[in-house]
Amino acid sequence: MTAGRTLHRIIVVPEVSDSRRGFLVAGGFHARCALGRAGTRRFKHEGDGATPAGRFRLLALLYRSDRLRRPATGLLATAIRPDSGWCDDPADRRYNRPVTLPFSARHERLWRDDHLYDVVVVIDYNLAPAVPGAGSAIFLHVAREDFGPTEGCVSVSGEAMRRLLPRLGPRTIIEIR
Repeated sequence: MTAGRTLHRIIVVPEVSDSRRGFLVAGGFHARCALGRAGTRRFKHEGDGATPAGRFRLLALLYRSDRLRRPATGLLATAIRPDSGWCDDPADRRYNRPVTLPFSARHERLWRDDHLYDVVVVIDYNLAPAVPGAGSAIFLHVAREDFGPTEGCVSVSGEAMRRLLPRLGPRTIIEIR
C-alpha cells in the first residue's frame, strides 16, 4: 500500500464458506478480517451479533496511549482512558455514544485487558441520530489471534491496522457487503 495517499474506499467482503470471516480490500492492499458472529445484515438490531452491511464513513480513532503512541492517521484521534465506555442501552438517551464510567445504563468498556481495543476506528453506523435498538458500538478494531467473530464489528490483524491507519481520513468510506 502506498503511504501518504488517503484511501477513498475500503471494501469488506464476507467469505462464502464462513460469513463470520472475510477480506478487507483497500486499494491494492488485502487483509483477512473477522465479522460479526451472525455475518453481515442490511437491517441490523442491537444484540443480533451481525455486522451492518452498507457504506459508512470512518469518523475517529480511539487508542490506548499507555500501550502505543498516537498513531499517524488523518482521523481525529483521542486517547482511551480507564473510564472510557460506550453506551449500548437502547433505553438510554446516550445510546451509541461514548460515556464516562462508572455509568448506570448498559455499556461496553473500551479500556480492555486484551488488545482488541488498543486501536479503534469509529464507524459512522447509527450515530446521527442514533435510532434506539438499531445497533451500537460498531468499530474497526484489532482482531483476536484466531480471527474469532466479533459482536458486530470488523476486525483486522494488528499489522493490517498499522498499515491502514496512515491512509485513513474523514473522507474514507468503508463498504461492508
